[in-house]
Amino acid sequence: MKELDFSEFPPGTITEYTTLVCLACIFDIFTKQIGLAPRSAYSEIKRYSPTVEELTSRKAVRPFFDSDEKHPRCPYCNAAKRWHSRLDTYAIEGGKTTDVPRRKLIKSLEKKKDQFAILELKSDRRSAFFDWLDTLRISLDLNEPAWLFEATRAYLERKASKENWTEVFERLRAVRPSSRLEDGWEREGVRLFLAPALYNECLLVQYLVSRSHEHGGRTLEGRLTLMELIRRMRKGGYLAAHNISETDQFEIFEKLLDEVAGSGALKLYYLVDRREFLDKVKTVYASYA
Repeated sequence: MKELDFSEFPPGTITEYTTLVCLACIFDIFTKQIGLAPRSAYSEIKRYSPTVEELTSRKAVRPFFDSDEKHPRCPYCNAAKRWHSRLDTYAIEGGKTTDVPRRKLIKSLEKKKDQFAILELKSDRRSAFFDWLDTLRISLDLNEPAWLFEATRAYLERKASKENWTEVFERLRAVRPSSRLEDGWEREGVRLFLAPALYNECLLVQYLVSRSHEHGGRTLEGRLTLMELIRRMRKGGYLAAHNISETDQFEIFEKLLDEVAGSGALKLYYLVDRREFLDKVKTVYASYA
Protein backbone atom coordinates (compact mmCIF):
# COMPACT_ATOMS: atom_id res chain seq x y z
CA MET A 1 0.00 0.00 0.00
CA LYS A 2 1.52 3.29 -1.13
CA GLU A 3 2.45 5.68 1.66
CA LEU A 4 0.98 9.18 1.58
CA ASP A 5 3.50 11.89 0.76
CA PHE A 6 3.59 14.76 3.25
CA SER A 7 7.05 16.03 2.27
CA GLU A 8 5.68 19.38 1.05
CA PHE A 9 4.17 20.19 4.45
CA PRO A 10 6.19 22.16 7.01
CA PRO A 11 7.39 19.98 9.93
CA GLY A 12 5.17 20.12 12.98
CA THR A 13 1.96 20.90 11.07
CA ILE A 14 0.75 17.29 10.87
CA THR A 15 -0.18 15.07 13.79
CA GLU A 16 -0.59 11.35 13.09
CA TYR A 17 -2.97 9.05 14.93
CA THR A 18 -3.24 5.28 14.58
CA THR A 19 -5.90 3.00 16.02
CA LEU A 20 -7.09 -0.55 15.46
CA VAL A 21 -10.71 -1.43 14.80
CA CYS A 22 -12.19 -4.89 15.36
CA LEU A 23 -14.34 -5.85 12.38
CA ALA A 24 -15.65 -8.93 14.19
CA CYS A 25 -17.21 -6.58 16.75
CA ILE A 26 -18.70 -4.39 14.02
CA PHE A 27 -20.16 -7.29 12.05
CA ASP A 28 -21.62 -8.80 15.22
CA ILE A 29 -23.33 -5.48 16.01
CA PHE A 30 -24.89 -5.25 12.54
CA THR A 31 -25.81 -8.91 12.11
CA LYS A 32 -26.73 -10.06 15.65
CA GLN A 33 -27.87 -6.90 17.42
CA ILE A 34 -29.42 -4.98 14.52
CA GLY A 35 -30.40 -8.10 12.61
CA LEU A 36 -29.06 -7.23 9.16
CA ALA A 37 -28.12 -9.85 6.62
CA PRO A 38 -24.34 -10.16 6.04
CA ARG A 39 -24.65 -8.48 2.61
CA SER A 40 -26.56 -5.52 4.04
CA ALA A 41 -24.13 -5.28 6.96
CA TYR A 42 -21.23 -5.27 4.49
CA SER A 43 -22.75 -2.36 2.56
CA GLU A 44 -23.36 -0.35 5.74
CA ILE A 45 -19.88 -0.99 7.16
CA LYS A 46 -18.18 0.09 3.91
CA ARG A 47 -19.89 3.47 4.28
CA TYR A 48 -19.09 3.73 7.97
CA SER A 49 -17.07 6.84 8.81
CA PRO A 50 -15.74 7.08 12.40
CA THR A 51 -15.84 10.41 14.18
CA VAL A 52 -12.72 12.44 14.88
CA GLU A 53 -13.09 11.66 18.57
CA GLU A 54 -13.19 7.91 17.89
CA LEU A 55 -10.07 8.12 15.74
CA THR A 56 -7.98 10.37 17.99
CA SER A 57 -9.17 9.72 21.54
CA ARG A 58 -6.45 8.96 24.08
CA LYS A 59 -8.63 6.14 25.39
CA ALA A 60 -10.08 3.92 22.68
CA VAL A 61 -13.61 2.52 23.07
CA ARG A 62 -15.24 -0.46 21.35
CA PRO A 63 -14.79 -1.37 18.52
CA PHE A 64 -11.51 0.57 18.58
CA PHE A 65 -8.48 -0.43 20.60
CA ASP A 66 -4.73 0.22 20.81
CA SER A 67 -2.00 -2.39 21.02
CA ASP A 68 1.76 -2.62 20.46
CA GLU A 69 1.68 -6.42 20.24
CA LYS A 70 2.72 -8.14 17.02
CA HIS A 71 -0.34 -10.41 17.11
CA PRO A 72 -2.93 -8.62 19.25
CA ARG A 73 -6.34 -9.96 20.14
CA CYS A 74 -9.45 -7.82 20.44
CA PRO A 75 -9.93 -6.86 24.11
CA TYR A 76 -13.71 -7.01 23.66
CA CYS A 77 -14.39 -10.24 21.74
CA ASN A 78 -10.93 -11.88 21.65
CA ALA A 79 -10.88 -11.90 17.83
CA ALA A 80 -7.48 -12.61 16.26
CA LYS A 81 -5.40 -10.22 14.15
CA ARG A 82 -6.99 -11.23 10.83
CA TRP A 83 -10.23 -9.60 12.05
CA HIS A 84 -8.53 -6.27 12.78
CA SER A 85 -7.93 -3.26 10.59
CA ARG A 86 -5.66 -0.28 11.14
CA LEU A 87 -6.93 3.24 10.60
CA ASP A 88 -4.35 5.99 10.14
CA THR A 89 -5.53 9.56 10.60
CA TYR A 90 -3.52 12.68 9.80
CA ALA A 91 -4.53 16.00 11.36
CA ILE A 92 -3.35 18.88 9.16
CA GLU A 93 -3.28 22.33 10.73
CA GLY A 94 -4.91 24.95 8.53
CA GLY A 95 -2.95 28.06 7.62
CA LYS A 96 -0.96 29.85 4.93
CA THR A 97 1.92 27.37 5.03
CA THR A 98 -0.29 24.29 4.64
CA ASP A 99 -3.21 25.42 2.46
CA VAL A 100 -1.45 24.90 -0.89
CA PRO A 101 0.07 21.44 -0.19
CA ARG A 102 -3.16 20.34 1.50
CA ARG A 103 -5.30 21.24 -1.51
CA LYS A 104 -2.78 19.56 -3.81
CA LEU A 105 -2.80 16.36 -1.74
CA ILE A 106 -6.59 16.22 -1.47
CA LYS A 107 -6.95 16.81 -5.21
CA SER A 108 -4.64 13.87 -5.90
CA LEU A 109 -6.93 11.66 -3.78
CA GLU A 110 -10.26 12.82 -5.22
CA LYS A 111 -10.48 9.86 -7.62
CA LYS A 112 -10.30 7.53 -4.62
CA LYS A 113 -13.01 9.13 -2.50
CA ASP A 114 -14.10 5.91 -0.88
CA GLN A 115 -10.53 5.12 0.16
CA PHE A 116 -9.96 8.41 1.99
CA ALA A 117 -12.18 10.59 4.15
CA ILE A 118 -11.68 14.28 4.87
CA LEU A 119 -13.13 15.63 8.11
CA GLU A 120 -12.97 19.31 9.07
CA LEU A 121 -13.06 20.52 12.65
CA LYS A 122 -12.80 23.94 14.27
CA SER A 123 -10.22 24.02 17.04
CA ASP A 124 -7.73 26.40 18.61
CA ARG A 125 -3.96 26.69 18.53
CA ARG A 126 -3.43 25.56 22.11
CA SER A 127 -5.38 22.34 21.58
CA ALA A 128 -3.44 21.66 18.39
CA PHE A 129 -0.18 22.32 20.22
CA PHE A 130 -1.00 19.84 22.98
CA ASP A 131 -2.07 17.22 20.43
CA TRP A 132 1.31 17.71 18.75
CA LEU A 133 3.02 17.52 22.14
CA ASP A 134 1.30 14.23 23.00
CA THR A 135 2.38 12.73 19.70
CA LEU A 136 5.93 13.94 20.30
CA ARG A 137 5.97 12.43 23.79
CA ILE A 138 4.92 9.03 22.46
CA SER A 139 7.68 9.07 19.84
CA LEU A 140 10.46 9.82 22.35
CA ASP A 141 12.30 7.44 24.65
CA LEU A 142 12.54 9.48 27.84
CA ASN A 143 15.02 6.99 29.27
CA GLU A 144 17.60 7.99 26.65
CA PRO A 145 19.35 11.39 27.02
CA ALA A 146 19.09 11.96 23.26
CA TRP A 147 15.38 12.75 23.63
CA LEU A 148 16.27 16.27 24.81
CA PHE A 149 17.88 17.05 21.44
CA GLU A 150 15.00 15.38 19.58
CA ALA A 151 12.41 17.42 21.47
CA THR A 152 14.41 20.60 20.87
CA ARG A 153 14.65 19.93 17.16
CA ALA A 154 10.92 19.10 16.95
CA TYR A 155 9.98 22.42 18.52
CA LEU A 156 12.40 24.37 16.33
CA GLU A 157 10.91 22.67 13.27
CA ARG A 158 7.49 23.81 14.41
CA LYS A 159 8.72 27.30 15.29
CA ALA A 160 10.83 27.97 12.18
CA SER A 161 9.79 25.44 9.56
CA LYS A 162 11.81 26.96 6.71
CA GLU A 163 15.12 25.96 8.29
CA ASN A 164 16.70 22.57 7.55
CA TRP A 165 16.91 21.47 11.18
CA THR A 166 17.87 17.91 10.29
CA GLU A 167 21.07 19.27 8.80
CA VAL A 168 21.59 21.72 11.68
CA PHE A 169 21.37 18.92 14.26
CA GLU A 170 23.62 16.49 12.40
CA ARG A 171 26.49 15.36 14.70
CA LEU A 172 25.44 17.98 17.24
CA ARG A 173 26.74 17.51 20.78
CA ALA A 174 25.44 20.53 22.70
CA VAL A 175 22.66 23.13 22.65
CA ARG A 176 23.39 26.30 24.61
CA PRO A 177 21.90 29.79 25.08
CA SER A 178 23.94 32.72 23.77
CA SER A 179 23.71 36.26 25.06
CA ARG A 180 25.30 37.41 21.79
CA LEU A 181 22.11 36.57 19.93
CA GLU A 182 18.99 38.71 20.19
CA ASP A 183 16.99 36.16 18.20
CA GLY A 184 17.53 33.12 16.02
CA TRP A 185 20.42 30.70 16.23
CA GLU A 186 23.94 29.93 15.06
CA ARG A 187 26.06 26.80 15.00
CA GLU A 188 29.74 26.63 15.86
CA GLY A 189 31.34 23.26 15.36
CA VAL A 190 29.32 20.66 17.27
CA ARG A 191 27.47 23.25 19.36
CA LEU A 192 24.20 24.99 18.57
CA PHE A 193 23.63 28.39 20.15
CA LEU A 194 20.12 29.75 20.55
CA ALA A 195 18.94 33.23 21.48
CA PRO A 196 17.99 33.18 25.21
CA ALA A 197 14.26 33.56 24.55
CA LEU A 198 14.25 30.72 22.03
CA TYR A 199 16.34 28.54 24.35
CA ASN A 200 13.91 29.12 27.21
CA GLU A 201 10.97 28.15 25.00
CA CYS A 202 12.78 24.90 24.20
CA LEU A 203 13.21 24.30 27.93
CA LEU A 204 9.49 24.85 28.43
CA VAL A 205 8.67 22.28 25.74
CA GLN A 206 11.08 19.80 27.35
CA TYR A 207 9.43 20.44 30.71
CA LEU A 208 5.98 19.83 29.22
CA VAL A 209 7.10 16.60 27.57
CA SER A 210 8.58 15.15 30.77
CA ARG A 211 6.61 16.80 33.57
CA SER A 212 4.76 13.59 34.38
CA HIS A 213 8.02 12.43 35.91
CA GLU A 214 8.50 12.93 39.64
CA HIS A 215 10.03 16.18 40.95
CA GLY A 216 9.47 18.34 37.89
CA GLY A 217 10.33 18.05 34.22
CA ARG A 218 13.70 17.20 32.72
CA THR A 219 15.41 19.77 30.51
CA LEU A 220 18.82 20.62 29.07
CA GLU A 221 19.37 22.52 32.32
CA GLY A 222 18.61 19.46 34.44
CA ARG A 223 15.42 18.65 36.32
CA LEU A 224 13.36 21.79 36.91
CA THR A 225 10.19 22.43 38.88
CA LEU A 226 7.70 24.87 37.42
CA MET A 227 8.82 27.53 39.89
CA GLU A 228 12.47 27.05 38.93
CA LEU A 229 11.63 27.24 35.24
CA ILE A 230 9.64 30.46 35.71
CA ARG A 231 12.41 31.95 37.85
CA ARG A 232 14.90 31.24 35.08
CA MET A 233 12.68 32.80 32.43
CA ARG A 234 12.07 35.87 34.58
CA LYS A 235 15.79 36.32 35.24
CA GLY A 236 16.54 36.02 31.54
CA GLY A 237 14.03 38.76 30.70
CA TYR A 238 11.57 36.49 28.89
CA LEU A 239 8.59 37.46 31.04
CA ALA A 240 9.25 41.20 30.71
CA ALA A 241 9.81 40.93 26.96
CA HIS A 242 6.42 39.27 26.55
CA ASN A 243 4.58 41.56 28.99
CA ILE A 244 3.90 38.77 31.48
CA SER A 245 3.36 40.63 34.75
CA GLU A 246 1.33 38.09 36.73
CA THR A 247 2.71 36.95 40.08
CA ASP A 248 0.93 33.62 40.53
CA GLN A 249 3.04 30.83 39.01
CA PHE A 250 0.05 29.09 37.41
CA GLU A 251 -1.17 32.32 35.81
CA ILE A 252 2.36 32.87 34.48
CA PHE A 253 2.36 29.29 33.21
CA GLU A 254 -0.85 29.96 31.26
CA LYS A 255 0.73 33.02 29.63
CA LEU A 256 3.84 31.03 28.74
CA LEU A 257 1.68 28.41 27.05
CA ASP A 258 0.09 31.12 24.93
CA GLU A 259 3.56 32.18 23.81
CA VAL A 260 4.76 28.74 22.70
CA ALA A 261 1.41 27.36 21.52
CA GLY A 262 -0.13 30.49 20.07
CA SER A 263 -3.71 31.58 20.62
CA GLY A 264 -6.82 31.99 18.54
CA ALA A 265 -9.00 29.78 16.36
CA LEU A 266 -7.62 27.13 14.05
CA LYS A 267 -9.17 24.78 11.51
CA LEU A 268 -7.97 21.19 11.45
CA TYR A 269 -8.34 18.89 8.46
CA TYR A 270 -8.37 15.19 9.32
CA LEU A 271 -7.35 12.88 6.49
CA VAL A 272 -8.45 9.29 7.22
CA ASP A 273 -6.76 6.50 5.26
CA ARG A 274 -9.47 3.84 4.79
CA ARG A 275 -7.65 1.59 2.30
CA GLU A 276 -6.75 -1.21 4.70
CA PHE A 277 -10.18 -0.91 6.32
CA LEU A 278 -11.99 -1.51 3.03
CA ASP A 279 -9.77 -4.47 2.12
CA LYS A 280 -10.28 -6.10 5.50
CA VAL A 281 -14.05 -5.48 5.43
CA LYS A 282 -14.24 -7.41 2.14
CA THR A 283 -12.23 -10.30 3.63
CA VAL A 284 -14.36 -10.45 6.77
CA TYR A 285 -17.56 -10.34 4.72
CA ALA A 286 -16.34 -13.33 2.70
CA SER A 287 -16.01 -15.26 5.97
CA TYR A 288 -19.55 -14.32 7.08
CA ALA A 289 -21.08 -14.98 3.67
